Amino acid sequence: MEKFAELKKAVESVEIVDAHAHNIVAIDSTVPFLNCFSEAAGDALSDVPHTINFKRSLKEIAGIYGSSLSLHAVQESRQHLGLESSAAVCFKAAKISVLLIDDGIKLDKKFDIKWHRNFVPTVGRILRVERVAEKILEKGSNGTWTLGSFMEIFTEELKSVADEVFAFKSIVAYRSGLAINTEVTEKEAEEGLNDVLCAGHPIRISNKSFIDYIFLHALKVAQIYDLPMQIHTGFGDKDLDLRLANPLHLRNLLEDKRFMKNRLVLLHASYPFSKEASYLASVYPQVYLDFGLAIPKLSFHGMVSSVKELLELAPMNKIMFSTDGIAFAETFYLGAKKAREVVFSVLRDACVDGDLSIPEAIAAVKDIFAENAKQFYKLDVSSRYSDVKPPLLSSFQAEELHESSKDVTFVRIIWIDASGQHRCRVVPQQRFYSSVQKHGVGLTCACMGMSSTSDGPAVDTNLSASGETRIVPDLSTKCRLPWNKQQEMVLADMYIEPGKVWEYCPREALRRVSKVLKDEFDLVVNAGFENEFYLLKSILRNGKEEWTPFDRTSYCSTSSFDAASPILEEVFASLQSLNIAVEQLHAEAGKGQFEIALKYTDCFRAADSLIFAREVIKAVARKHGLLATFVPKYALDDIGSGSHVHISLSKNGENVFMASGESSRYGMSKIGEAFMAGVLNHLPAILPFTAPLPNSYDRIQPNMWSGAYLCWGKENREAPLRAANPPGVAHGLISNFEIKAFDGCANPYLGLAAIITAGIDGLRRNLSLPEPVDGDPDILKENLQRLPVTLAESVEALEKDSLFKEMIGEKLLVAIIGVRKAEVKYYSENKEGYKDLIFKY
Repeated sequence: MEKFAELKKAVESVEIVDAHAHNIVAIDSTVPFLNCFSEAAGDALSDVPHTINFKRSLKEIAGIYGSSLSLHAVQESRQHLGLESSAAVCFKAAKISVLLIDDGIKLDKKFDIKWHRNFVPTVGRILRVERVAEKILEKGSNGTWTLGSFMEIFTEELKSVADEVFAFKSIVAYRSGLAINTEVTEKEAEEGLNDVLCAGHPIRISNKSFIDYIFLHALKVAQIYDLPMQIHTGFGDKDLDLRLANPLHLRNLLEDKRFMKNRLVLLHASYPFSKEASYLASVYPQVYLDFGLAIPKLSFHGMVSSVKELLELAPMNKIMFSTDGIAFAETFYLGAKKAREVVFSVLRDACVDGDLSIPEAIAAVKDIFAENAKQFYKLDVSSRYSDVKPPLLSSFQAEELHESSKDVTFVRIIWIDASGQHRCRVVPQQRFYSSVQKHGVGLTCACMGMSSTSDGPAVDTNLSASGETRIVPDLSTKCRLPWNKQQEMVLADMYIEPGKVWEYCPREALRRVSKVLKDEFDLVVNAGFENEFYLLKSILRNGKEEWTPFDRTSYCSTSSFDAASPILEEVFASLQSLNIAVEQLHAEAGKGQFEIALKYTDCFRAADSLIFAREVIKAVARKHGLLATFVPKYALDDIGSGSHVHISLSKNGENVFMASGESSRYGMSKIGEAFMAGVLNHLPAILPFTAPLPNSYDRIQPNMWSGAYLCWGKENREAPLRAANPPGVAHGLISNFEIKAFDGCANPYLGLAAIITAGIDGLRRNLSLPEPVDGDPDILKENLQRLPVTLAESVEALEKDSLFKEMIGEKLLVAIIGVRKAEVKYYSENKEGYKDLIFKY
């Protein structure tokens, strides 16, 4: 299985373009919840609980809500959470970044398309042409319509919205079948119109001549505006004659020279005619395929078989996915989840059979789930919806994402300020679920201007007691406190008003620069943090409380690990319960110092994990009567604590930092070298983000393994940037680099944002690295530049570096610099002030 780990990671992490779905309905809609599991209606719904899809899907939904395994319990969970909260959970888990909605289905109490933007950043419309025609006829009088008058209005309606929709759609398969008469005459169409009108209201167009006529006309309009046409094919509800839904009936249309430039999407994998659809896509350039609805409605074997049949002949750049989600947010989640499982199974088998290499399969994942649809529907996601927060990959699945909350008393809403301190607002469980999880809680804007020494805004931050921001929970991070099961915690984003992220929000800063890296270079940063910390115990000396080291053993001491095992075992178990993976842990060189290294992952999750790991370590230490501190230099005469971060770059789930076939001076790719060179070039200006206190510079000293000179080295732990060749990587190749000048007082979102900003500059300018330093930089100091020796010097370097103002944001940067200058002033006037930092970090 390890062989396919990268493929699995790519499948699980890709954000989906859902190119065909329908509206969600209100929680009190008359649409039966059983429609989540079947195309059945009426009395046939009573048999749905006996289907494989129902039994499988109910388990999936119960799992995401943490409810008992029964239809009643699942529905109770939905009611308890409320529609918007349950929808938020489903869409977060589905990782849908783009949603195209066919709103032509009549549903009781359905929400309009705009409402769905609460959950998905990019939402667009698919226009169902038959519904347009029916609405026109419903408004008029039976005695006034002629084919000419109708077609004039019909054409105008299509053209009026052509620039606003992403595609047209036809359900001709439902009405008269796919054997389109491409030579239907006006006379036949006129007679068909009269037939439709004579049937009375409500209007339902089913006359073959008339429906073929308007379908062909819609194709002409679509061609003018270069819009694709989605066509229902294959199975559906009982209104459909399945024999007439075989896409092979479309051959006359596909051969008609008038329509060869139209782009046609055959929906629903054309099941059970998947092989026929695959054939058509292979021989007709205008035919594309979509396998929504078949997933998740079929058995797992049926889903796998159908997708395999599509891939037998069809080019992979012509296959797309949609959930065909409708009425209930759960249908979107089910579609996305099962699609990932099915695509992984199909592509893994293709790799086993030798049809595809793993890199080819990873590329296919991205194409099938996102890139094919982006190109096909001309989705300009970055410019069109750049002001909307993208959905996040679910950072944690603690016990269960939405475990029953009836025994929860409080929920902690956590944010990290500009000084790197963890802060929280706590609300009762009932208020959180009834209001706060959607609207957040108010907070003074001064919160991002506070330093480590004052709970008021520092001068020159442009923040004051005036104004309010909102901290809004990111529900994908909500979890039980491992050390207190009656409480939950959740990380928060900052909004200045509903739907508008505050420009001072640290998480948004990381999100924004990561998006630039992705959009410009198609790269993702992965990160892994090392947590160094001291365990201190309280003693009374001369009637005063003092905090001294937990023990006094040496680096990697077994006896030290034995002494701390009860604490470290509990920390490890707590992190496991939060799905935070630990790579290794050991006693460090300082007295009472330990290190816990977290698993390498995407940078946003790495930052989230670091925050929760700090919370766990401090809380567990408190339970054992100890104080855990991440302060960079707890004791000036002992070793410092860092939060070293390892950085690499990936594309399509594959590490592209290391060299692969190309000539390389250092064992890293040209992309990797340029990115790392950018970080090295801007390192003095990065330090205020990663080493934010004057105390940080007591740690960044020569011969302290923290990197005091502006240089880099291959496996040189005295260099601030260490190029790494870890076990398992071929000798001479560099898989990542470590930044040592990052400590436990840094806000990880801001620190990573600054590093990525510098790396982007290196990529843009194609920078090269100088020669590595192999020995002790202090011996070579005559030829090396010293890194800033104080926070004041690093702030000066930041003020001179114009890059960060553009990328981080001018307002946020002003606040950060203002806070740093307040730190410089206070600690220069209070030489013993650093001793109080153990209680804050």
